[in-house]
Amino acid sequence: MNRMKRKKWIWLVPAAAAAVLAAAFLIYAGQYYHAGAAAHSAMESDETVRVTQTEYGWLFDGPSREDALIFYPGAKVEALAYAPLLHSLAGKGMDVCLVKMPFRFAIFGMNKADRVMELHDYRHWYIGGHSLGGAMAANYAAGHASQLTGVILLAAYPTKPLADHLKVITVYGSEDGVLNRSRLEEGIKYMPEDHVEFEIRGGNHARFGDYGEQKGDGASAIPAAEQQDQTVELILKNAMRE
Repeated sequence: MNRMKRKKWIWLVPAAAAAVLAAAFLIYAGQYYHAGAAAHSAMESDETVRVTQTEYGWLFDGPSREDALIFYPGAKVEALAYAPLLHSLAGKGMDVCLVKMPFRFAIFGMNKADRVMELHDYRHWYIGGHSLGGAMAANYAAGHASQLTGVILLAAYPTKPLADHLKVITVYGSEDGVLNRSRLEEGIKYMPEDHVEFEIRGGNHARFGDYGEQKGDGASAIPAAEQQDQTVELILKNAMRE
């Protein structure tokens, strides 16, 4: 084999490997959890909450003019699946900016909160999310604490220190079979001393949203609506406390 042919193979082999990996990832990412009927219904505006599509995703615009949550969805979950929870939260006092992530992985859009805060004018900004979305929200908060009031983690935990002034809330279900409990405990060292932690009895991983059963999850002992209602009340009671 002459030198020119060897050089050609040197470039072709890694390029081919990269193409195979890219194709495998696209196939993997394309197999995701779809939003259910309740989620699609919650995407409709009503007399309390106006739902509008934006360049980053969707805004659930309720009565609040001062408080808003930037929400990052869980991995491989259609963003719309969280509409029932977020519509309810907006209707009761905290507007929500639901962020649509590239390939449905928040790891590829961790800094999307920058643009959200450029587009809207709220006095108090909170950031949070579910599962991987919550972890990426926490990472964002670790580097942008001065812009934020609080962090809301659903079945998620931080891996970097969060500033003491942040109101940090973690909520998870007792039947969650996906959440890594040891890492959840390790994450406590990164939270402010006055952080708030809640375990919803009978709740699981998937029922923070409306996307069916999730692989590896435990069986929920309560309806999804009950888990979401409890979550909304916990957020409003603790994140917005003085």
